[in-house]
Amino acid sequence: MTEAPVSRFPVPELDELPDDVRTRILDVQEKSGFVPNVFLALAHRPDEFRAFFAYHDAIMDRPGNLTKAEREMIVVATSAPNQCQYCVVAHGAILRIRAKNPLIADQVATNYRKADITERQKAMLDFASKVSQEAYAVNDEDFATLKSHGFDEEDVWDIAAISSFFGLSNRMANVLSMRPNAEFYAMGR
Repeated sequence: MTEAPVSRFPVPELDELPDDVRTRILDVQEKSGFVPNVFLALAHRPDEFRAFFAYHDAIMDRPGNLTKAEREMIVVATSAPNQCQYCVVAHGAILRIRAKNPLIADQVATNYRKADITERQKAMLDFASKVSQEAYAVNDEDFATLKSHGFDEEDVWDIAAISSFFGLSNRMANVLSMRPNAEFYAMGR
């Protein structure tokens, strides 16, 4: 069996990349022990690579009331209906690690409404899913529901930003036919 390509598009060699992009990829490799395929696939267009990861870092590493696990939970819950294998598998691995729960990612990806999560988290994922699938229908009642679960306006922005950004990511990953690294499947189990 041959290994599937990382992307439908050309994947540049590390030594061909601009220094900042290559350094970012090597830093990730040093930290995780491998290079996640998303870094290799998006390196095809260095300016977009920079913009993508700058926004990713801004929303995923931002201080706020959402935990890092909850941020990953949003990614997994919204990537599943978008049928983004890469994001469900890769961010599912990160979710398992951040939540310290080997079951959570599979539960959230399959049906977060039946997952072993809090009512607050279910409300968060209801809103994230609505943003992902029918943002045109978001209304004041959604904000009131989130507020009743302790979310403030900045939290709502974070939930919407993560859901929206990963909608773009899901679509690009699907178009690129980006495959999750084998390492992701066993992480946090």
